This record gives sequence, structure tokens and C-alpha cells, in this order.
Amino acid sequence: MQRRHALGLGLLPLLPSAAAAQPAPWPSRPLRMVIPWPPGQSTDFQGRLVAQFLSQRLGQNVVPENKPGAGGQIGTDFVAKAPPDGHTLLAASIGPITFSPLVQRTPYDVEKEFAPVCYFGISPYLLLVKPNFPAADARAFVAEVKRHPGKYTYASSGIGGAQHLLTAVFNARAGLDALHVPYQGSGPALAAFLGGQVDYAIETQAAAGALVRQGALRVLGITTARPSPLLPGLPPLAEAADVPGYDIGGWNGLMVPAATPPAIIEKLRVETMAGLVMPENRERFAAIGVDIAPEGPAAFTALLRRERALFGPAIQQLGIRAE
Repeated sequence: MQRRHALGLGLLPLLPSAAAAQPAPWPSRPLRMVIPWPPGQSTDFQGRLVAQFLSQRLGQNVVPENKPGAGGQIGTDFVAKAPPDGHTLLAASIGPITFSPLVQRTPYDVEKEFAPVCYFGISPYLLLVKPNFPAADARAFVAEVKRHPGKYTYASSGIGGAQHLLTAVFNARAGLDALHVPYQGSGPALAAFLGGQVDYAIETQAAAGALVRQGALRVLGITTARPSPLLPGLPPLAEAADVPGYDIGGWNGLMVPAATPPAIIEKLRVETMAGLVMPENRERFAAIGVDIAPEGPAAFTALLRRERALFGPAIQQLGIRAE
């Protein structure tokens, strides 16, 4: 009995340290949703919507934080270097994740420094002109810009970003010679567009939808090869502009630093995907042109690899590089 008692007492000091070794519950404090774009960008709208419902589902505030600059690279790199404890999230998008590393050296390595959680869906971009542009449709637009090489200008939300690359690929395939004018985000780009400083742009429904509804901008077509159920009556540019094979859709998703524990990534995936498919959230995303079809880490990783395989050779062939 005395020996058992002594052994029991000998184990007692080990108990506190064993308890201390248990991982802290997650989330243990408010989370940051880093949005690497200024307000008014599609990624900003989507990131804020996700932050709102995740706050309710996780029981901790998810605070949106805009960190714009360098075509989305500044905020993206901030998350890449953040502690991998599940409290810093990235509102990820095709520009800084897929396109930027293909046209320039980025301060982060997407494959090594990020873990995909889920993407929300694929959505088309819009080819936009002012109402007084001298072309009634996409085919006439191509003919007009071709007739005047070097005359027309197009806006983007930053060098190497999605709008830049989508427009550059479209121009190359359509045989257009136009000048690229980059801005720090969709908001400034659209403001310059409305002010007459540029002639056309390829933008998201989220950023430009209200201006289209107000009649300030006109849509000539969409960038995906399939018509969008959320944009009825808008033709794919592959057909409308006679640019076969032009089929590019944008995505937004959620990413975390690569070493984030798998259990946290899975919890984030479950709660994000459950929140996305709720009817009220589907409606909110539909209002900004996003047809919700969420996929988890495996499908997200496969999407990124397909994009690199598709766009890498095309960008190299076209000689597209950050100026």
C-alpha cells in the first residue's frame, strides 16, 4: 500500500504539465480576414460576407482587414508569413494566387506557404465600355479597336492581377493593340473609367454591377465560354467577339498559412461551406455575380494546378510580363 501510495504521489506532479501540453481550444480569440485589395473589389465583398457568417458559426469575431497593394501581393504575403494558428485567414483570389506568380517574382510561394481551405465558386468577368463607345456589340468592339492600333486604353486593378491578365490574353487572341493603365484596385480603376481616362475594362460583376444597372457602363460579353445563369442575356466573348477558346472564370476562396493544423483547416472548411450554401448567403453572393458551388482543399488544389498548367504556357507564349 505504501509503495502504491508513493507511486501515486510521484505521478501527481506530472499531471499539471500533461494538462498544459493539451492544445488550446480554437478559436481562442478574434480572427483576422485579410483582404489584399481595397474596398469595392469583388474579393472585398466576398471576404466580408464570409467573415460575417463565420463570426456567427465560430463564436468569435472574424474581422475583415484590407491590406491592398502590388496587385494583391502585400496582403497575400502578410498571411503567408503569419503564425499558422488558424487566427489569420486570407480572402484569396485568382490574381495574386495564380496569375501574379506566373508573370513576376512574388514574395511568397503559393505551393509551400499556403493551405487551401475551400473556394466559393467560379464566376465570369465582364467586358465593359462606356455607353457612348462606338461599337454596339463585342464583334464591332474588336473591329473598332483593330482599326485604331495604339489609340485605345484599358484599365486593370493592378499589374499582374486578374483583370490585367484576362484583358491581355483577350487582346492577344483578338489581335488588339491597346495600352494598359493599371490602378490600385477596382474602385480607382472604375473611377478613372467613368472619368474618361480609359476606354474599356474587364471587371467583375461585384465591382461593376451597380454601374451597369445605372447605365453608366455597358456590358459587351462575359469571359467564360458558358453563359451564366446569374447574367442572363450576356453572351460569352468566345462567340460574341469571335475569340475561340477564350474561357476564363474568376474564383475566390479561403486560405491559411501552410503549417496550420489539419483539424483547424477541416473545421474552417466545414463551417465555411455550410455557411455558403445557406439560402440567404447564396442570394447575397448571387447579387454580386457569384454562383455558389463550394469545393474543399483537394478540389481547390487541383484547380490551382490546372490553372498554372493552362495559363503558364499561354502567358509565356504571349510574352506577358509585369511592366
